[in-house]
Amino acid sequence: MPAAEPEQAGMSEASRLSGIFFEPKKAFADIALHPRWVVPIALLILAGMAFSAAVANRIGWERVVRQQIEQRAATMSIQQREAVERSMGVSVRIASAGAYAAIVFTPVVMLVVAGVLLGIANGLMSADLKLKQVYAIVCYSMIPRAIYSLLAILVIYLKQPDDFDIRNPLAFNPGAFMDPQTSGKFLHSLATSLDLFTIWTILLIAAGLKVAAGRRISSSGALMAVLLPWGILVLGAAALAAAFGG
Repeated sequence: MPAAEPEQAGMSEASRLSGIFFEPKKAFADIALHPRWVVPIALLILAGMAFSAAVANRIGWERVVRQQIEQRAATMSIQQREAVERSMGVSVRIASAGAYAAIVFTPVVMLVVAGVLLGIANGLMSADLKLKQVYAIVCYSMIPRAIYSLLAILVIYLKQPDDFDIRNPLAFNPGAFMDPQTSGKFLHSLATSLDLFTIWTILLIAAGLKVAAGRRISSSGALMAVLLPWGILVLGAAALAAAFGG
């Protein structure tokens, strides 16, 4: 009886990370075969913590909160503005804590994303994927967000603190060049969602799903599996922005 062939160890983490940018098909094939996610999650958390620390040190959370209030001032009554001013200290603490809490919950958020994608890919397209495969694909596909955070840190130190917009730190979407008061909050929210890094991430996830599923789904089907929940989320956020002036 011939001896079984030893299982290949797979690509190193450095090769995977570089492959996401230069050889995504090869990288995702290895990720689907050996689904790991600790390294990309660690990088995303570290980049997010560095961004939050830069905001705290260079901008200050009180300035961030005041900028948010000023952007909504036109839709607030005098009584509402006075109430917001009185609760400024609480708002600053919430903003600061919320930024770091969001970083901590990064793995949970990506798990939810992976679960939704798994349901669509397996339930609607019979992709026969496993949760650990989709989770690893999502984690590695989010690596461009770490680059986004690092570029945003650079902008923080290049711009004057009063000119930094934490909701849109990089001008990589049409919303950065629109005035929400004149274009409308709904349209502005939609335009802001069409971000270069977001599109990049969507394309990476779709590529990963296609590679992992093989011939069971097409490239267009994999892309649709990602665009469907993203589109619902974007439209919902835009509707809330229009309704509540966010």
